[in-house]
Amino acid sequence: MVWPWSRRGRAAPPLPLPGPCGHRRHTLRTERLLLYSPETMLDLLAAAAAASDPQAQRWLGWGVRDLVGPRHRKDLLRLRPGDTDALRASEMAVRLLAMPYEPRPGGGEILIGVRLDDGRYAGSTGLDPATGEVGGWLAPHARGLGLGTELFRAAVLLGHAHLGLQTLRAGYEPANRASGRALANAGFVAAVGPPRHTLPDGREIEARWLRHTSTVPLGRCHGAAPLPA
Repeated sequence: MVWPWSRRGRAAPPLPLPGPCGHRRHTLRTERLLLYSPETMLDLLAAAAAASDPQAQRWLGWGVRDLVGPRHRKDLLRLRPGDTDALRASEMAVRLLAMPYEPRPGGGEILIGVRLDDGRYAGSTGLDPATGEVGGWLAPHARGLGLGTELFRAAVLLGHAHLGLQTLRAGYEPANRASGRALANAGFVAAVGPPRHTLPDGREIEARWLRHTSTVPLGRCHGAAPLPA
């Protein structure tokens, strides 16, 4: 059951539905996820909260300033972006809903994932149009359910059909078998790449690289940002 759109009111702008893209605004749907470009700072902070726990940071290695603290993380990951009543009851949610998100010029494309079964924020994926490099993560409550494959399939669709990129790349640490399996299930295959990679927090890890090359005509929606020359 999709979380009902009718429950979103004045305190919650309507969730986007799959259809024509706006300016750098994309919306995709998989079997169990709705994925869309951030609309408000609530979307963006909830996506960061989904990756701020120690298990996720073992693989992502963000800097401390990019993490959402435990108390706010718990509150954000309880929220359903389609539940007007719950959003109005949260002072933090109301404040963040009033702050529109605007993509940075030259920045990467981000998709926020929402579970279709219970409406909660599920994670995020995105890519850098300049390099075609894909990344992504899931919230603790969305892990171990096979949603990683759907997340990366959405990134593939974003890159090939929306942005017109021929080849996408992704890297992962060999010990992170869940990520490697999700990428492989999404159609990524082994590629050449640096054997070591430095995370944002300065840790150097072993790396494996994969690629996904389009086998069908490329698309490019009118909402895509200009590709680098």
